[in-house]
Amino acid sequence: MKSHTAYLTLNTPERCAIVNLTGKVEAELARSGIKEGLCLVNAMHITASVFINDNEAGLHKDFLEWVERLAPYDEQGYRHNLSGEDNGDAHLKRTIMGREVVVAVTKGELDFGPWEQIFYGEFDGRRNKRVLVKIIGE
Repeated sequence: MKSHTAYLTLNTPERCAIVNLTGKVEAELARSGIKEGLCLVNAMHITASVFINDNEAGLHKDFLEWVERLAPYDEQGYRHNLSGEDNGDAHLKRTIMGREVVVAVTKGELDFGPWEQIFYGEFDGRRNKRVLVKIIGE
């Protein structure tokens, strides 16, 4: 069994954003040489997420508006922010949207269902954050 590890660095100019990672993950899969296995993609920060869904701009805007309604940005309204932080909402948004995804690798390609792609959800941006891509298989 082989493994391949890569770290992607993202820095969004906005506090909240959705970034399509599919092409970058596919490039790492090609570099790995793995034809059959599993690919893990993990947000390595507790205020960011990785999820699979449709690459449609309206849906992405809906996601960002939905999580904002569920956990609105409010510097004063979260106990976490009493520690001097201002990102209590971002921790909650990450929990809602998910930490990581695992995708099967079949014949050297990510084995997606129709319309599926991998996305990074940023909820406390404007600084460098890492995403782990770990591919294992043969």
